[in-house]
Amino acid sequence: MDLDFYKRLAHALALEFGENCEVLVHDLTGGDPEHTIVAIENGHVSHRQEGDGPSLVALEAMQEQHPENLKDRSGYLMKTHDGRIVKSSTVYIRNDQGAVEGIFCVNYDITNLLMAQRAVESLLSQEEATPRDSANIPQNINELLDDLIEQSVKKVGKPVALMTKDDKIAAIQFLNNAGAFLVTRSGDKVSKYFGISKYTLYSYIEASKNL
Repeated sequence: MDLDFYKRLAHALALEFGENCEVLVHDLTGGDPEHTIVAIENGHVSHRQEGDGPSLVALEAMQEQHPENLKDRSGYLMKTHDGRIVKSSTVYIRNDQGAVEGIFCVNYDITNLLMAQRAVESLLSQEEATPRDSANIPQNINELLDDLIEQSVKKVGKPVALMTKDDKIAAIQFLNNAGAFLVTRSGDKVSKYFGISKYTLYSYIEASKNL
């Protein structure tokens, strides 16, 4: 991966579109899944900096066994830790064999634009605006793991206290597929959250592979 080129490209895009445009590069070849950001411009948008950990997109890329399944995405919405809405695009950086070596991301803070849009809509229509649903941009690896656990519970559709064994296996399957267990000591946190032992967790991970 030509890191110098992507750093210069990130800098140029940030200058072109201003301080609301965060541009960053994840390097997935370093062998450290908790510190993937090697370049970032306007990091104040998501409160991240060089050396910070991956987003969900980067974690999924590291976990994916079939890189051809990973498709570039454009214009999807994300949410920052402090509630701002950003419009994001993700481009996978591949080597000659097609393997993903890095990720180039653009996150544009559109919060003020949305506020202006809603103000105009309120003048033109009496209909109540529909809330927008968007994923979160984690500030650190622990917050990312918390978000993944929350998503796993939503996927099952019931609180942990009411989950059966099969429900917990389904939740852990979701976490495993999302790459949650690439995070150091994630097993301890997941085991504690779901009220199971580490041994049971590993057995559930194996069981989920057969679902």
